[in-house]
Amino acid sequence: MEAVKQEWSIMYNKLMEKISIIKSVATVGLEPAVIEVEVNVGAGIPSLIIVGLPDKAVEEAKERVRLALKNSGFDFPQKKVVVNLAPADVKKEGPAFDLAIAIGVLSAAGQIEKEKLNETLFLGELSLTGKLRSTKGVIQAAIMARKLGMNLVVPSGNRKEASLVSKIKVMSADSLQSLVKNLIENVEFELVLPAKIDQSDDFEDFDFAQIVGQFQAKRAFEIAAAGAHNVLAEGSPGGGKTLLSRSMVSILPPLDEEEMLELTKIYSVAGLLSEDFPIVTSRPFRSPHHTTSSVAMIGGGTMPKPGEVTLAHKGVLFMDEFPEFPRSVLESLRQPIEDHFVTVSRAQGTIRFPADFILVGAKNPCPCGYFGDPTKECNCPAGQIEKYNRRISGPLLDRIDLRVVVEKIPIEQINSGTVGESSKMIRKRVSRAREIQAKRSVAILKKKKLNNQLKKQEIEKFGIEPEAAHTILESAKKLDLSMRGYIKTLRVARTIADLESTAKIKQKHVIEALQYRTQT
Repeated sequence: MEAVKQEWSIMYNKLMEKISIIKSVATVGLEPAVIEVEVNVGAGIPSLIIVGLPDKAVEEAKERVRLALKNSGFDFPQKKVVVNLAPADVKKEGPAFDLAIAIGVLSAAGQIEKEKLNETLFLGELSLTGKLRSTKGVIQAAIMARKLGMNLVVPSGNRKEASLVSKIKVMSADSLQSLVKNLIENVEFELVLPAKIDQSDDFEDFDFAQIVGQFQAKRAFEIAAAGAHNVLAEGSPGGGKTLLSRSMVSILPPLDEEEMLELTKIYSVAGLLSEDFPIVTSRPFRSPHHTTSSVAMIGGGTMPKPGEVTLAHKGVLFMDEFPEFPRSVLESLRQPIEDHFVTVSRAQGTIRFPADFILVGAKNPCPCGYFGDPTKECNCPAGQIEKYNRRISGPLLDRIDLRVVVEKIPIEQINSGTVGESSKMIRKRVSRAREIQAKRSVAILKKKKLNNQLKKQEIEKFGIEPEAAHTILESAKKLDLSMRGYIKTLRVARTIADLESTAKIKQKHVIEALQYRTQT
């Protein structure tokens, strides 16, 4: 029996001499997953075969890796080379596995010592000349490297992105040749220092100071920013709806480091990071065209990718010409607006993307845009106006916290030279209100929550004066508000009170909140 065990041990060791296992990282949804790149060099017709559910880009790595190795001065084994990407039931996509496959081939062929590669994750795309190109998902790989206590190898173009994750050791290179040389010569991995992140504060193009008049609309947008409430602006063309909406980001509080990292993960997976500055430092503003499909809005595809609602996470999703969007797109917003995340289900599994955004919609009162305009006559038939407004369903409209009319400003007022309150000043009030919300929710609920996420019992626990409670109850009956509408009005009233640094909701706060519920 001992002889048989010894014989099997010898056979296993000989087999392992031909097999090399290199670790890489794939991104499933927004989360990293370790992929073992198993490379076997054995007898057979010279070829390179890749198995393990690869997509077309991974399949094409065969030619990229072969020529990259040859053009970098290495010998490609004249044997049968089989590459298995494990686990085999996870779909592999993109060229990020090129580097791991190339290192695996060199290791299995005995050109690099395997012991040097056991504690390292490899990520990078190869050109035919052996140059290392930047790839997506590096920040997820860095997070996984820190979690597992492993080293990380990335292209030089991705080094800044990797440096966002502290306490990991990174080696970057411009080419396969220089990387292999470093590995053979035992060049030490460098412990990256946390990148210094400066909050972007460039809002010169869109500032509330540039908006003349529109005091009620500005007030509504300030409340929306303070409590992360959804808002719908209606008015004739040229009234300033788009400028107000685009200026919304300028009054939102700066991102904290945790939010920056979360957004950078999202934009890294989507391939939208700048190579020169691969960090998201300001709140996103997404403005999809009204021809956008449901998949582009919510996310999905064969390999699910984040959609507009996720790319607008912690920022603003602006939908101009709101009723012009397809009904299916508008209705698909109902779940993420309510839950602040979106779930994409496919045969391979279910992926959850974050979607905590402020929805800002802008619409005209009718197809021509001039219904109710004091200076221009509307030529739309009554039936057409009704049909136009019915494109926004009741359930979706019920999920919008504030509705405001943006009236056109007279020319003489525009040329008066009056400068409005700057975004910087409004931003201070908004930030203070959000700080109040955070401290209060942590102290009472033991969890950080903004007002847009509060339940009815939680709002009442924070305090509401009896007169205010009676007013909102009676108004809800008269206006026939749904339970959702009633709670959303309470939330807005809570935000108005926070902007005034008032502990309890007062009657005046409820009256103002109801005013934004009944407009448009």
